[in-house]
Amino acid sequence: MNNIKKFIPWEYFGLVFVLLALIALFGVLSEHFLTLLTFTTIANQIPALAVIAIGMTFVLLIAGIDLSVGSLLALSGAVIGWLLVAGQPLWLAALAGLGAGALCGLVNGFISAHWAIPSFIVTLGMLEIGRGAAYLTTGSQTHYLGAPVAPIATPIPGLGLSPSLLLAVVLVIVGQLLLSKTVFGRYLIAIGTNEEAVRLSGIRTTPVKITAFVLSGLMAGLGGLFHVAYLESADPNAGIGLELSAIAAVVIGGTSLAGGRGSVVNSFLGVLIIAVLQTGLAQVGASEPTKRVITGVVIVVAVILDVYRHRAGDFKNYLGRIIKRPGQTA
Repeated sequence: MNNIKKFIPWEYFGLVFVLLALIALFGVLSEHFLTLLTFTTIANQIPALAVIAIGMTFVLLIAGIDLSVGSLLALSGAVIGWLLVAGQPLWLAALAGLGAGALCGLVNGFISAHWAIPSFIVTLGMLEIGRGAAYLTTGSQTHYLGAPVAPIATPIPGLGLSPSLLLAVVLVIVGQLLLSKTVFGRYLIAIGTNEEAVRLSGIRTTPVKITAFVLSGLMAGLGGLFHVAYLESADPNAGIGLELSAIAAVVIGGTSLAGGRGSVVNSFLGVLIIAVLQTGLAQVGASEPTKRVITGVVIVVAVILDVYRHRAGDFKNYLGRIIKRPGQTA
């Protein structure tokens, strides 16, 4: 039985059940939902949010938060569009966009970690800086790019899925391995659980925290590339409110806002749940205000359920210690 538990990700089953339940519900409510077109459309719309959720997971694990990812997506897209319009090759434009996101993430992480300023405040400031820089880079205009970026988000013939989605899935797997199989991942969890204890054990926490924000900025930059490719344009208004969707997906996936607990794969399942929920509500004719209310309720319920699940886990561990050591106090 123990060997089976090693290979079967039981902790994913609850989210998979919710996802399947939503698919079944909207399949009943809308005759057009259970179609290949709907599923491929949902899949090809989520790469930007999926990669941003990876970076957000790392940041939340250290008990931080990154409110700037939507603006950094727009800034990255603006840099990519500016260079492509100037006649530069796609690879150079893409690297510049990723670099812009990573640089802003470095600034977020350095200020937050070095001066112990709450990341909420720092990234809120970067939200405004990134958005303003996106407007300045594009001249407050949308630049239509067309052919140079289209192949990144164009579904592969015979498969129906875009290269951007396939890359996002690969990065989800890499992110989960980084979190669960490396020293860096263990440090992230340890810092979010008890940073002072980690520091007293001789581990420098500042570089780890800065790296988490750099990864978040880098993923926002990659999200900018995916978004530009999907729309075939660089829009300085892109990504408004995306930080809330990313945080929602990660929280629905079970990552604790208090830090120390989370999973990249679960965050990806959270992205899928949000995407299915929003698409299903659109197909049944729900208005935009109604969709926002329902999505917000789902997020709040997910947080409440996660709190109870966490308390149940703590209680189970407590009972386990008592049973193993009946002659000692826990």
